[in-house]
Amino acid sequence: MKTISKTIIAASVATLMSASAFAAEFNFKFQSSDPSGEKNFQVQQAWADQLEKDTDGRIDVTMLPVGAVIKHTETLDGIKFGVLQGHITATGFFAGKDPAFGLMGNTVGAWSEPEQLLDYMYNGGGNELMREIYKPYGIYYIGASATGLEAFVSKVPLNGVADLKGLKLRAPEGLVQQVFAAAGASPVNLPGSEVFTGLSKGVIDAADYTVFSTNHKAGLNDVAPHPVYPGFHSLPAIEVSISAKSWNKLPADLQKIMQDSVKTFAYTMVDTLKKADAEAVAEAMADPKITVHDWPAEERKKFRTIARSQWEVYAKRSPNAQKVYDSVTAHLKAKNLL
Repeated sequence: MKTISKTIIAASVATLMSASAFAAEFNFKFQSSDPSGEKNFQVQQAWADQLEKDTDGRIDVTMLPVGAVIKHTETLDGIKFGVLQGHITATGFFAGKDPAFGLMGNTVGAWSEPEQLLDYMYNGGGNELMREIYKPYGIYYIGASATGLEAFVSKVPLNGVADLKGLKLRAPEGLVQQVFAAAGASPVNLPGSEVFTGLSKGVIDAADYTVFSTNHKAGLNDVAPHPVYPGFHSLPAIEVSISAKSWNKLPADLQKIMQDSVKTFAYTMVDTLKKADAEAVAEAMADPKITVHDWPAEERKKFRTIARSQWEVYAKRSPNAQKVYDSVTAHLKAKNLL
């Protein structure tokens, strides 16, 4: 019987010790609400990679694309029951659990720039309020992010609120549809995956979908050549959340590193998408078949007035929604943004 050399044994032990030394203390599975091919997901993956470096390998976050484990609308429950440890997703997806998530997730017409939303979340009490609301769900809200002001895709010219009257548009359920209906439009329930087909087949005339660069890359401006940019309507809040159980296991130094990393990620996401949008807008404006519409300030103000009236109505749907309304409007007043 052959004997195993001491050198091989020593090498094997060294390899095992080395692997053990580099094994993460904390392994987390996070699911995104974005497909792997989109720029949003690439920024999220870069965040996970940087977090591993910043913690010397002690935290390893595996980023999974939308639908990899469960539906994007079910990740809250997935975290609660341990199928996932965290997610990076739009808060508004959970409006069915509490209208507060719909109001915080997209306070339609409130923000003119993503930096205004992030200022409220990080300096105006938004993050802290979300932690309070999420506590009963066993979720710890690490921090907010944002994409940017969404562009609006349309097959017909839109230059102000009056042009929304009777417009068949795709919009997310809840507050967004409520605001557009109040503005005279005819909202239609349609999954994001069917927006292109809906536009090309005439099921809808326009769509509240996502940022300009993503719309343009997907060919939406080819079938709906009258985009409105910058958007006048939606600026969704994106969140980075983790199970409270996982968060509480982290020592204080890792909690701080993770918290700081999410704030850096938020501003990186905004800057990355602003650059991508600028490039896509320039490309679209050079195309004679596409007309980019920019609403004047007075029309944006009209839409915002309509939206604000609906915030008040929506806030009455739950005690938490009222808390969100009171907090957001107090911040807007303090910053002279109303």
